[in-house]
Amino acid sequence: MKFTFLGTGGAFDVAYGNSAALVEFKGHTILLDCGFTVYPTLRQHQLTSKVEYILLTHLHNDHTGSLANILLHCHYYNTNCKPIILYPDDDFRDEVYEFLRLQVQKPENYVDFTPLSELPGITAIDTFGLHTEKLQTYAYVFEENAERVAFSGDIGQPDALFAFLRGMPPKATTVFHDITFSEQNSTHTYYKKLIPMMQDYHIYGYHCDPSQSPEDNPFQLVHHQPHLMLSGRLQEAMN
Repeated sequence: MKFTFLGTGGAFDVAYGNSAALVEFKGHTILLDCGFTVYPTLRQHQLTSKVEYILLTHLHNDHTGSLANILLHCHYYNTNCKPIILYPDDDFRDEVYEFLRLQVQKPENYVDFTPLSELPGITAIDTFGLHTEKLQTYAYVFEENAERVAFSGDIGQPDALFAFLRGMPPKATTVFHDITFSEQNSTHTYYKKLIPMMQDYHIYGYHCDPSQSPEDNPFQLVHHQPHLMLSGRLQEAMN
């Protein structure tokens, strides 16, 4: 299992790209979120044809702004390329379908929909209302062999995700968690709220402007980890 981040910024941190990752999981490639900077990044590095599955945490533009572009590009420019959207429940599938219908009219021409349960090893955690009021969001837990990785999506309170993780059989767990350095930002998790979890989990922060990280921030940021970033892995391959 390998996560390669295409960006690690929030909605307004365009210099760092929208937070999204390509996940190599059980021989498949999953695009995890696809905000408005993702399509240009995939095009720049000729990666659109690698997207087999798409998994969304929620429908905000910095997580879905490239969705229609990617599907249309695959349909018109990539041979035998029809991505599959994995959905955690029927209501969310219907929301995604309606979101796409406004842009491509007949989504079924460009994408297939498959229940998340059809790809064992990924668990959705319902985080409804924990990002913004009445918005459906999900965190996801990936398990492959001895590895376990959690991806928070966008949440203002970390309790639901970590309560779920504590209920799972003990295993070394990496957590990619959205983070904010402003205590007034209630839509993302203030970094100090994660400090009590540090002793049990290896936590990386993402969905932030890394230049705003205070001196007392104890968390490694994904942006500073070349082995997790597309740019770092491309540079390594060139060397």
